[in-house]
Amino acid sequence: MSHYKIIFAGPVGAGKTTAVTAASDIPPVRTDTAASDDVRDIKPQTTVALDYGAMKLGDGSTIHLYGTPGQERFDFMWEILTEGGIALVLLIDNSRGDPLKQLRFYLGAFSGFIRKTAVAVGVTHMDLQASPSLADYQAELDRAGQPGVPVFEVDARSRRDVCLLIEAVLSVIDPVARA
Repeated sequence: MSHYKIIFAGPVGAGKTTAVTAASDIPPVRTDTAASDDVRDIKPQTTVALDYGAMKLGDGSTIHLYGTPGQERFDFMWEILTEGGIALVLLIDNSRGDPLKQLRFYLGAFSGFIRKTAVAVGVTHMDLQASPSLADYQAELDRAGQPGVPVFEVDARSRRDVCLLIEAVLSVIDPVARA
């Protein structure tokens, strides 16, 4: 029986808490509190420490799902949460601000972790804003030295969509590099 840890990261409102909740086979642990400052304009509550859920696999293994806080002022949690992780699922909200800039920021913020593991990108809210396209994200990943990273349009509320992201990131983990 094995245990694996996957990290969900991205900006406030991208769907991290929702994705962990959708994929979890157990009631999730959430550390939401009333949003303050400019986050209040995006959503009423925000994660301040972590979200936690777990998926049981058919072979008895468990994938532990950890969602990071999106606010940069809680970035000290990012390093804590990535310890022991095997992969990063990066969620980006396509309907807000400059989503490609957010992609670049989070790739940079998690670059050390990504170098040692794997990453997949889920783009949320494409139903609200179709541009940039998935091809634009892939081009940005290529420019950032991350060619071949799986990129999907996802609905963070959909277990099927979130599980597809998890499967995609697991499929690109290099077992030789992890040994």
